[in-house]
Amino acid sequence: MAPMTTERPLSSAAAQYPHIRSFVHRRSHITPSQQDAADRLLPIWGIPYQAQLLNLDAAFNRHAATILEIGFGMGETTAKIAQSRPNENFLGVEVFNAGVGSLLKRIDEQQIQNIRIIQHDAVEVLRDMIAPDTLDGVHIYFPDPWPKKRHHKRRLIQPPFIALLASRLKPGAYLHCATDWEHYAEQMLEVLSGEPTLQNTAKAYAPRPDYRPLTKFENRGLKLGHGVWDLIFKRK
Repeated sequence: MAPMTTERPLSSAAAQYPHIRSFVHRRSHITPSQQDAADRLLPIWGIPYQAQLLNLDAAFNRHAATILEIGFGMGETTAKIAQSRPNENFLGVEVFNAGVGSLLKRIDEQQIQNIRIIQHDAVEVLRDMIAPDTLDGVHIYFPDPWPKKRHHKRRLIQPPFIALLASRLKPGAYLHCATDWEHYAEQMLEVLSGEPTLQNTAKAYAPRPDYRPLTKFENRGLKLGHGVWDLIFKRK
């Protein structure tokens, strides 16, 4: 089997893309079943973070289009999309234990074969483990909006991060973001439109594509009249 990582110095990449930390470590409740899933299954379906390029074919034991999902939460959407698109690989990146355990439970119970998980900071994963022109798509669904103005600098969707992310997309690959915070949607649209290597697939916001399922939380919000904004851009 080919090695899952490839030795390569990445100090120049680290210098080129300044670090954005869009999360804070805080105590989060993890259930006994989630902890059990993490303990048993992360060694099987997880990929340890390393400052080396990841060999995606070796990680998934096949050659296929690879979609990166950043911040998959409890994994409901990731699992549904992966099941509906079995011919593609899904690489989920999440920092929080409860979410990782929850998705691992879904993988185990539903016998999903095309998901791998990296429990680490997405910026460092992109910068250090994903080669340029590699990804066929990226999903960023409902990232933390950091609604207070003094916290806006913690938002993930900012020009340096989008420049890094766009460089990891193949030409023609897509970036799909979704948020239920209108102000953040406006910021996303401005930042994505300002990245010269990306092109909007819509005039502004895109209709929700069929492959992105509605979550229970989103359905509840829509019934209360809350908006949801999808943005789908492609690498030129």
